[in-house]
Amino acid sequence: MTEGTKYTVEEFHKKMGVELFNRVWDLLDKQERTAAEADEMLHAAHASRYHWGEIGTPLNFERGEWQISRVYAVLERPESALFHARKCLQICTENEIGDFDIAFAYEAMARAHATAGDAAECEKYRELAETAGAEIAEEGDKKVFFAELNTVACGVG
Repeated sequence: MTEGTKYTVEEFHKKMGVELFNRVWDLLDKQERTAAEADEMLHAAHASRYHWGEIGTPLNFERGEWQISRVYAVLERPESALFHARKCLQICTENEIGDFDIAFAYEAMARAHATAGDAAECEKYRELAETAGAEIAEEGDKKVFFAELNTVACGVG
């Protein structure tokens, strides 16, 4: 933020929510992270969700929960990954959020179960994700979704 710039409370929360969300993506995309960067990634994901919680919509909330789940999965913390994946899916179902977002909610559930070592639940949610992904309207979104889903490995031997 630029010194001297004045923001309304809503503008501030939106700006911080977006900037923190994007920072998390920068850190998720790194092949190798320091311990400090892993901590930053986790705190930034929660902070982004907080800011969206102040001014956003259920769509913003579920995307924030999805990102937090993803961070916990990357950090190999299955209990927290599952907690936030469930919240993401719950927000989607309670608010009838479909398309790209429901597909990613199922992807989060599959990834979290994979992180927990639960191959059966991972496969269950991976199948739900594939079905939902096939119904994504925008071809570009569908391509992005399946590229992500294809990184979820459920099974062990």
